Amino acid sequence: MAARGRSRRGRRAPEGSDAAAPGRRGKSGARRRPRQRTVRLGASAQAVTRALAPAVAAARPQLRRLRPDFPRPGRTGWRRWIPSWRQWLGACLYAVLGMVGFVTLAYAVTDIPEDLNSFATQQDNVYYWADGSTMARTGWVSRQEMPLDKVPPKVQGAVLAAENASFYSDPGVSPSGFLRAVRAALTGGETQGGSTITQQYVKNAYLNQDRTLSRKFTEILLALKLDNQTEKKQILQDYLNTSWFGRGTYGIQRASQAYYGKDVSQLNPSEGAFLASLLKGAGLYDPTLSKENHERAVERWSWILDRMVETGQLSRAERATYTKFPEPSSSSLVGIPGAQTGYLVEMAKAYTIKASHLKESDFDLGGYQIYTTFDRARMTALTAAVQETQKDFDAERRPDTDKYAKIGAASIAPDGRLLAVYGGPDYLKQGFNESNATTIPVGTAFTPIVYAAALDEGVARTRGKARTPVSPSSVYDGNDQVTVQTPEGPYWDRSGKVLKGRNDGGRNWGQVTLRQAVANSVNTPMLQLGLDVGLDRVEVFARRSGLLESSLGPRIPGFALGENSMPSAIRMAGAYQTFAADGMHTDPYSVRSVTRNGAAVPLDAPKPARAVTAKTARAVTDALRDTLTEGSAKTVGKAHAGAAGKTGTTAANTAGWFVASTEQESTAVVVYRMSLTDLVPLPLTGLGGDAPNTPGSERAVRLWADYIKAVK
Repeated sequence: MAARGRSRRGRRAPEGSDAAAPGRRGKSGARRRPRQRTVRLGASAQAVTRALAPAVAAARPQLRRLRPDFPRPGRTGWRRWIPSWRQWLGACLYAVLGMVGFVTLAYAVTDIPEDLNSFATQQDNVYYWADGSTMARTGWVSRQEMPLDKVPPKVQGAVLAAENASFYSDPGVSPSGFLRAVRAALTGGETQGGSTITQQYVKNAYLNQDRTLSRKFTEILLALKLDNQTEKKQILQDYLNTSWFGRGTYGIQRASQAYYGKDVSQLNPSEGAFLASLLKGAGLYDPTLSKENHERAVERWSWILDRMVETGQLSRAERATYTKFPEPSSSSLVGIPGAQTGYLVEMAKAYTIKASHLKESDFDLGGYQIYTTFDRARMTALTAAVQETQKDFDAERRPDTDKYAKIGAASIAPDGRLLAVYGGPDYLKQGFNESNATTIPVGTAFTPIVYAAALDEGVARTRGKARTPVSPSSVYDGNDQVTVQTPEGPYWDRSGKVLKGRNDGGRNWGQVTLRQAVANSVNTPMLQLGLDVGLDRVEVFARRSGLLESSLGPRIPGFALGENSMPSAIRMAGAYQTFAADGMHTDPYSVRSVTRNGAAVPLDAPKPARAVTAKTARAVTDALRDTLTEGSAKTVGKAHAGAAGKTGTTAANTAGWFVASTEQESTAVVVYRMSLTDLVPLPLTGLGGDAPNTPGSERAVRLWADYIKAVK
């Protein structure tokens, strides 16, 4: 026993110890894992436990009473976890205090934004004729500011009755509307209506249109603060000026014009009630869109009138007079106007942006009143004259001669004011402005500029010698096929041939004066005169007369006959206006003044500048008068006494021009054929069924005569 109880080191291991276990091996010789043995209490410990048992049993009731009985004392089981009414009341009180504190803090830190939504400040631009009447309204947002005192009180009352009868007494918010929004958000639906006018304005002016609880909460805070800081009338005015009324319009002023064609100040209560109905949803209540819309509109219109009686906005007797629904006009296109007005608006806009140094993005924010120079009567007369000429064009029967026929025309006052233009058939169908196009050679309508340069500068037939003055009576060879001379001898073209001038129809005129050459459109003297003056000097006079450098061709002999220069009808009318104004030129302009919501916008107005001497201008005008009395336009000499003009043709007969001046205006007309896909000029031979030898300028001459007779 003693040997079995000793350890490997010769010591006796205690009984019950595992110390000897690691030394044991199994039959295979592997070391066994030690066993876990239960430690048993000795006899003394068991005796102590038995002695303390009565005391522990006696203390158990007291220990139970010390244990927490939460949340409801005196309750057992599941009842212990149901809060009492006092606990519920306390929790609700804490929640209310927390909510009030949160809202108070949010209200304190919320500021009304300084910047409104871009569409809330954006307006349309209004264009006026020269007589002050409205020409057109354009803009991404069709809106114009209107002071509240211009809105009839009963029209205001219709809006209040429809949208917010308690507007002048409420704090700017609708508690019931907010509760509906909360309920809808918690149940997963969209927020509901019921907003006050103040809330609706806040949403329009400062927020987006999202229907979320957070946006609604922000809306209420801003509405409370706005109502506290702003007069009610100002809020109502801003609301009426920013609300959506359909047909592309914002604000009650533009809505009144869109639906009834008149200013809001002229609306009666019945019409105001209909416009108020649109605030609920213009797409549902515009009666011109569908039968269902019409039924809804009539029903709501009637309800609003009845509601106005209830709110004291309308007497019963007055309500009884409004029994017939005020049918609005048919829906009209909103945006850039079509027909001829579109061309006028586009030119006036471009001029305004350039002359006022505005950014186009700023201009498009709207609110501008543009007072143009366009004369309404002259526009009507010019359009009618063009349309009368176009009656002869038949592209279906004569596609080879009449297809792609076009007409551009412009009329300018002596001080540069654009009075009328013909830009094309319809701006919405063809944006290409034929009156402002630089794609057609000007032809011999350019020769008065050569004549003016010669009278002012003289000529130099011998290089290095002094220049020789010329006069209207100076004689040149007017025969056909005359060789063009330079100081060194004949002019040789690039093909190695001597250049010779050609007259229309190959006619020989013999020796003619310069005045006769201009009046009768004799080409050979003017071709030679251009080289004698110097084509560089001619170019200077062309630019002084208002022709753009970019429209002038290279300085080769044909430059004197306008064969490679392509100024627009507007610029040609402006050049002839120089002669009519005794040599003073003013660049054409289409806008005389601009305001923005009543405040003047500074413009860089063109200033007159001396282009040629007064003596030269009068000499040119005298020669141009002969054109209508005995020259190439004598067939319309009686259209206007004292008129002075010049026909213009090209060598390939691709354009027919006539430019003429009276005391009131200078007008340029060009007839041509061109496909807008390739911009290649086509011949006018046979246009409208004309004989092959009819000059292209003949139709331009007749068109001018029709126009000038109508505006005398």
